[in-house]
Amino acid sequence: MHANLPSPGRLFYLIGPSGAGKDSLICYARKRIGGAPVRFARRYITREADAGDEQHVAVSRSDFARMLDSGLFAMHWRANGLEYGIGIEIDAWLVAGLNVVVNGSRAYLDVAAQRYPTLCPVLVEVADEVLAERLIARGRETPADIRARIARNRALPRPEHPALELIHNDGELADAGDALIDLLTRRHAVPAHTRS
Repeated sequence: MHANLPSPGRLFYLIGPSGAGKDSLICYARKRIGGAPVRFARRYITREADAGDEQHVAVSRSDFARMLDSGLFAMHWRANGLEYGIGIEIDAWLVAGLNVVVNGSRAYLDVAAQRYPTLCPVLVEVADEVLAERLIARGRETPADIRARIARNRALPRPEHPALELIHNDGELADAGDALIDLLTRRHAVPAHTRS
């Protein structure tokens, strides 16, 4: 690599169950990361702009399809009846040497890891009882729905990836948020398994 060119950034791919606090962690880190070379990708989602806590870009299904056909997404997946996309601007950020944070999907991890070999998956874990309390507090689902969601989460195996990082978000947001900031601002070497 030419000495004047920045070394590539790294993609940090946050995953975890709904209610684990991924959006809260991203918001916490974004507000406190300062001038660190980190960018936070916003997701394009086929849901209303005021639905949920995430600061996403709301798009219609037809607009999403047009964007997909035009090659405007670096990654895209479907979950819970919605379409999710990550814009291709993240590729330019990575080439410029910026670390990039994406709120991802566990089901899409293998595809994302193939596209971005130095990807760092960050699994946000939370105890079942804490997860239940958070899902009840946000009031979107019935008790039966919440029990089913927790059972599905418990049944999912922990993702396997050589660079997997864990953040436990059972306690104060600041504790997990500071752990995420530390992870994002450390200068990561390219993992050995991706070197030729």
